[in-house]
Amino acid sequence: MLELSQIFTYIAALAIAAAIPGPGMTALVARSVSSGALTGFAMLAGLILGDLTYLSFAVFGLAVLAKSFSVLFIIVKWGAVIYLLYLAWQFWTADHQSLNETNIPKRKDLFSAGLSGYTITLGNPKTIAFYLALLPVIINLEMITIQSWAFILVPLTATVLLSVGAVFILGAIAVRHILSSKKAQKLLHRGAATTMVVAAGTMVARES
Repeated sequence: MLELSQIFTYIAALAIAAAIPGPGMTALVARSVSSGALTGFAMLAGLILGDLTYLSFAVFGLAVLAKSFSVLFIIVKWGAVIYLLYLAWQFWTADHQSLNETNIPKRKDLFSAGLSGYTITLGNPKTIAFYLALLPVIINLEMITIQSWAFILVPLTATVLLSVGAVFILGAIAVRHILSSKKAQKLLHRGAATTMVVAAGTMVARES
């Protein structure tokens, strides 16, 4: 059974880690500014799903199992790296978009945003370090049961990340008028592209 002190420490640590700007939140702001809140929340859903994947890996010891299947682990790793570089190229070459448009995003656009968020999280060194290195220090993983994982950790993780991500999305929407110029959008998108490349490079270097 998880102790309250462990739960509160986990919430605080996760909130701080999520709030520190990284590839995920940078891309989330860029996507929210260019495509609107709905697309931003679709990407946020993908980011959260990625966190829950690593949380599950840590809780059930699947990280060790995954590494034992070296070929599969390498394929997943390089798949994430390639997709991160693809996202970087998309951000770098993104065209200026009118922020006055009120078109509802298509289903495929929402799915693409969600997939982008998920892949960014899988390739985010900060997320990997939090769940596979810091989490075992915060919480005694041997005390976690399937029930505590499903009814405590998963809802808490989703709630904290949704709250932090919503602040970034709503903040981005609030300053959209400031970022409406072509120059501002170019800087924002290229900043997001740079963080994608850095994340991909760090992921490669971490296992070299």
